[in-house]
Amino acid sequence: MRKYAKRLISIFLIMLLVVPGSVFAKQQQSNSEPLEFRNASVHDPSIIKDPETGKYYVFGSHIEGAKSTDLVNWDKFTNGYTTPNNQIYGDLSANLAESFEWAGEDDSDSAGGFAVWAPEIFWNKDYVNEDGTRGAYMIYYSVSSTYIRSAIGIAVSKNIEGPYEYVDTIMYSGFTNKDAYDRNSDVNKNWENTNIADLIDEGVFDEANPEWFTEEGNFNNALYTNAIDANILRAKNNKLYMTYGSWSGGTFILELDKKTGLPIYPGEDGITEDGRMIDRYFGTKIAAGYGRSAEGTYAVYDKETGYYYLYISYGGLASDGGYQMRQFRSENPDGPYVDAKGNPAVFPESFDMGVGNFPGNDDHKDIGNKMIGNFLFKRELGEPGTGIGTGYLSPGHNSYLIDEELDKEFIVTHTRFPQQGEMHEVRVHQTFKNKDQWPVPTPYRYAGETIKKLSEKDVTGDYKYINHGKEITSELTESTWVKLNKDHTISGAVSGTWKLYGSYRADLTINNNDGSQSTYNGVFIRQYDPTSQSWVMTFSAMSDEGVVIWGSHGQTSSDQEVVDAIKNELNTSFPEQVINDLTLPTEATKGAQISWESSNPEVVSTDGIVTRPSPESGDAEINLVATITLGDVNDTLTVTFTVIAEEEGGLAAYYDFNGSLFDNSGNDKGKAIVTGNRLDNTGGTITFADGVVGQAAQFDGDSGLRLADGLITDNTYSVSLWVKPEQITQFTTTFFGAESVNNWISIVPESWDRNTMVWSHNGDRWYDAITGISIPVGEWSQLALTVNEGAAVFYINGEAKFSGGDFPDVFNSVDSVFGLGVNYWDSPFKGLMDEVRVYNGVALPWDEVLSLYENPDGLTPTE
Repeated sequence: MRKYAKRLISIFLIMLLVVPGSVFAKQQQSNSEPLEFRNASVHDPSIIKDPETGKYYVFGSHIEGAKSTDLVNWDKFTNGYTTPNNQIYGDLSANLAESFEWAGEDDSDSAGGFAVWAPEIFWNKDYVNEDGTRGAYMIYYSVSSTYIRSAIGIAVSKNIEGPYEYVDTIMYSGFTNKDAYDRNSDVNKNWENTNIADLIDEGVFDEANPEWFTEEGNFNNALYTNAIDANILRAKNNKLYMTYGSWSGGTFILELDKKTGLPIYPGEDGITEDGRMIDRYFGTKIAAGYGRSAEGTYAVYDKETGYYYLYISYGGLASDGGYQMRQFRSENPDGPYVDAKGNPAVFPESFDMGVGNFPGNDDHKDIGNKMIGNFLFKRELGEPGTGIGTGYLSPGHNSYLIDEELDKEFIVTHTRFPQQGEMHEVRVHQTFKNKDQWPVPTPYRYAGETIKKLSEKDVTGDYKYINHGKEITSELTESTWVKLNKDHTISGAVSGTWKLYGSYRADLTINNNDGSQSTYNGVFIRQYDPTSQSWVMTFSAMSDEGVVIWGSHGQTSSDQEVVDAIKNELNTSFPEQVINDLTLPTEATKGAQISWESSNPEVVSTDGIVTRPSPESGDAEINLVATITLGDVNDTLTVTFTVIAEEEGGLAAYYDFNGSLFDNSGNDKGKAIVTGNRLDNTGGTITFADGVVGQAAQFDGDSGLRLADGLITDNTYSVSLWVKPEQITQFTTTFFGAESVNNWISIVPESWDRNTMVWSHNGDRWYDAITGISIPVGEWSQLALTVNEGAAVFYINGEAKFSGGDFPDVFNSVDSVFGLGVNYWDSPFKGLMDEVRVYNGVALPWDEVLSLYENPDGLTPTE
């Protein structure tokens, strides 16, 4: 994985807002009962089924992990980078100290924290413990400080949940043949400071390989890899191997000593029969290279087919990075690995562009079977369920589980989601082999389904259709409609023929735009659709070019039933009070058409443009009439709502906390509500102490305040407050405002860059108002944000520390929520707050912000 992941730690916590409940396979017999899932956030998940308890565990980056009894409901059991008393490593700094001497702790890109990534969890029955007993859980972890300076270490435990004891650091990368240092680092990168010097002393090989270095003496990452993303493979002959590597020079494999888990380094250089590199230290190259995107390798042996399957992720891991899973296979653990078309997994020499990584380059897109990329089974207006549908953004860095007890196979990945930013969760998909023995993933997450015999009647009808293609792209592939007709033809967005055979096997031949045809082979299986909350027929199949297609059966309804559903959804989709433009749909499911009429087009047009009445005119009641047409059915719906008149800009709320939580602006905003450790719960305690003026509110680190809803309803506003943190924790908020969990602003003393920032998320977009400084602990600081139609200025102690445009327009509802010290995810604020002012419709000029700093209680409210 790459360094962008560091800034995502806070959003990982969003996934702690899990949906409770349980899922059992036998529930699929009842289509009437919605299933519930309990989710977990584990990046780069490595899956294991504990041989002692039968439970499933995933271990991932940032020392996160979760466990499950059914691959559906997950419970976190780790505590991240907490140290000492780290769940996995105990005293993290002391235990992994030898690895951290090279990378990963308060160094360069990991300055101020840790970078412990992408562990592999493995039960080694042959491992010899210090007490002479056999068998241990082994973690092969990665530490990293730059895109090439990294290391892989080993830790072991007799308890799968830890703690794990450090064993050794076995692989280094990013070293030089001279003394050299990275920015913000005191680590000397000379290769003599790695285990290579010891290996030479031990006679494993005679000297450092000169090819490891460029002419300037730097690390040659065009040919040699970044040492992260380890994976342990038990081969057919019971030997152990480690695959590893990210971007740079590609993926390598080394044999391991079963009793120690340590590498058996080749000791000499060479070339495989098919022309691949064998390096004395790094091992045998099996995939990728030349700085192209390729990481998160996972290899697994399938005794049923006799193949070794190799999975690897292309693209960038962020939601806009186009992360995706690719697949190869080989008859030998060390390759050669090829895809369905016969393309070698190792990239050709023609890709050589010298040292460096090349994230914008996609010339390897046709290499590797593309398993899952960005997709959306789009839900249209009038369809069952809510929201936009079911889809993923940047699914990748997968592991793979062959569960012999269940007689099922699973691909296990993390993924982000459309319109949910960098939030990510673990997803498990069942896979089935096609006629050519390639595992193909099913469209929906695993919900306990078992494949069964089907009839043609079961599989005919309308399907939402996804073709994953071969592109490496941030674009979202939205479903289109196809129909599997009774005469075995396919019509709709694509044409062709289909066949059901062998009880559940699927064969689909699709006519391509160039006149050619592609045949896809896979299975039909009934799966749980989380959008419609029902069991639906699906198909998943792969072509001999390594392209995967999916289908999800749509609901069969009459035209009148569809129109009624559209009316019902429209009737509940309009707010009672409106302050911004409306989205008035003109199309709905099954091709239904919608036209609109407005009772007052000057206030609300038929295109949804809202022009709020002046303060003198007052609020306006609006009737919108929708005419819905589908086939011979024509029906109307009238919706009524109020457009709120514009307000005079001014002070919306003022909390001086002089022994009270009441608003003192004169606007009757009432008393701030004490919350628990999140904005949407209760149970906390707020007390009072000496403030910057009079008294201040004292936050204990487990509590917060929820202010009045709707304080800001404009894209012009200001916020000023005084804070005195007793401690500073990353991403903890002081002032927080949100229209939804995906649309918010947060004034944080410490953000992803370890400095004070205004952080905002709006849909899929992030905004960082970076200051480059951090407010101190134990001292009062004034924080002020002014926004004027997208022009934002952030002040600290009366000085502008950030000024920028295009600040997101977040507050488009009268129901937006506001809080102090808490949000929906992060640790609450601990310390004091005082003199909190919120202005709606006013961007305070610099001199008034300065006056609030110099005279905290002396500013005359803006009229």
